Amino acid sequence: MRVPPSGPGAAAARYAGAAPRRERSLSGTLTEVVLDDGRVVMVKRGEDPGATGAEAAGLRWLAAAGSVRVPAVHGHDDRWLVTDRVATGAPDAAAARRLGRDLAALHAAGAPAFGAAPPGGLRDAYVGRAPMRNVTGDDWPVWYAEERVLPYARAAAEAGTLGPAEASRIERLCLRLPELAGPSELPARLHGDLWNGNVLWGADGDVRLIDPAAHGGHRETDLAMLLLFGCPHLDQVLAGYQQQSPLADGWRGRVGLHQLFPLLVHAVLFGRPYAEQALAVAEAAR
Repeated sequence: MRVPPSGPGAAAARYAGAAPRRERSLSGTLTEVVLDDGRVVMVKRGEDPGATGAEAAGLRWLAAAGSVRVPAVHGHDDRWLVTDRVATGAPDAAAARRLGRDLAALHAAGAPAFGAAPPGGLRDAYVGRAPMRNVTGDDWPVWYAEERVLPYARAAAEAGTLGPAEASRIERLCLRLPELAGPSELPARLHGDLWNGNVLWGADGDVRLIDPAAHGGHRETDLAMLLLFGCPHLDQVLAGYQQQSPLADGWRGRVGLHQLFPLLVHAVLFGRPYAEQALAVAEAAR
């Protein structure tokens, strides 16, 4: 098989150390490559400057906590990221409970500050296709408002997805975050984009997390995103988490506040329905 000089197969050969036997495109950016030695790797094409390096740094930072499992990173450059392929199976309640315990341990591994990027990560990173700035702070409500909520509310307003009065409602809610945020907590090591599509249920019974937007944040934010978009056996994930590291009283009442970030990101990327959900959170907090 002739390997194109700059395609997924060439990237797999360069970083995994074996010639490609065949390739299978899974999406516009993701290719499964079977190597001559029998291993199977995933090759992801970066769509934004620095995205592959940021993702690789995030995966390695999560792995360094020694808790959650992630695909091994073989290597990356400005265009390609090569990782192990995860053979997937059916969601399992026992695996979900382990995932909850492992998430608690990941969060407890900590971060230098709210907004801290992984070692080797980017200040100007991404969450999905949206820009995400990793600017640090030591006061979670202030940092969350300034670096995770208001930038996307303003971007949605500029695009016309939020009206001026609606954007003002989000801004007023941000002013109240210090009184609504609950007990202060140390910065947690977050996956940062923890929706169900980034949770892979392995055929071996273990769960792997992929596609992080890793940074230092509040641990309730990762859990709120799982609650926002759903996850198989979510009750078991939460039970395992609580067993390992109980959440502060009133955490369920704060879920909406933590969902503002992903909702407004989705409003910027996908439009009005997510803006309406963000406005509903603001209304509920009155």
